[in-house]
Amino acid sequence: MPRPLPTLPTTVVGSLPQPDWLIDRDRLGHQFPPRVRAAELWRIPAERLAEAQDDATLVTIRAQEEAGLDIVGDGEVRRESYSNHFATALEGIDLDHPGTVRNRSGLDIPVPRVVGPLTRPRPVQADDVRFLRAHTDRAVKITVPGPFTMAQQAQDDHYGDDRELALAYADVVRAEIADLFAAGADVVQLDEPWLQARPEVARRYGVEALNRALEGAAGTTHVHLCFGYAAMVAQRPDGYSFLPELADVACDAVSVETAQSNLDPATLEPLRGKGIALGVLDLSTPEVETPVQVADRVRRALDHVDVAKLVLSSDCGLKYLPRGSAEGKMRALVTGAELVRGEL
Repeated sequence: MPRPLPTLPTTVVGSLPQPDWLIDRDRLGHQFPPRVRAAELWRIPAERLAEAQDDATLVTIRAQEEAGLDIVGDGEVRRESYSNHFATALEGIDLDHPGTVRNRSGLDIPVPRVVGPLTRPRPVQADDVRFLRAHTDRAVKITVPGPFTMAQQAQDDHYGDDRELALAYADVVRAEIADLFAAGADVVQLDEPWLQARPEVARRYGVEALNRALEGAAGTTHVHLCFGYAAMVAQRPDGYSFLPELADVACDAVSVETAQSNLDPATLEPLRGKGIALGVLDLSTPEVETPVQVADRVRRALDHVDVAKLVLSSDCGLKYLPRGSAEGKMRALVTGAELVRGEL
């Protein structure tokens, strides 16, 4: 059993910096996160890659433990991006002839092309959870791209209806969530940045797709709503275009950014019945916050959330930060949480 969680448990959204010996970080940082496979990013030969990814994951677990995080993840070390690892493992996709969609920065990028019914031939990340569970005594979290986001990141040459495509993705995500909890996950997080990027479409069926994916979940679930990686999305809004709608989603907590955006905490009031994973680490800069800065970002939200359900986190993934910065920010998060706990 993992150790019990304190009040204001700490975690990070998902990704952490991958070692430069594992992946070409310079190349990774100069392209948008891939939606199709990008094997050319790995520095390790294919026949040794899985072992190397395990080794890097162990380093990532230890870094989180040494920082003092209460809920640890695998850092998404085995992934080229947050979404393509899962999305390209499905059947019904033509990986040899990708499609194209326009991304949030207005660029046409290659994406999975759906050519048949979407199915999941086997669990995609259950072994990742088992590895994580075997190497830490803390609560463990695993992340999965959400159905709405995957549908927006795909070219549909089969379903002929964007809602039906999103619901098909929801079905495979629901099956994956069941396997992840069976493998030992304490928290499963669905990443849904495109709810924010495409709010008009999201209002049509985003909540429906999420609830279909979350139906019957056997453990704690989070939905991460973000503005995109700070390293990749230069023009970032000050507020969410799709947030109150998540009050109707059957998740336990909604993960939001408040540090870089300086989000008005009153924005969170419509979600008061849910838990909040509060992003309090600014990932637009490698400069490490002081614990006092982190604590101040937490305090400003306390009157607008249910403190008993509050989790403290990073704004988004730390993937593009220098490793030293990421580790320093995690330590600041933990110490800042301790400051606020002492005041409650």
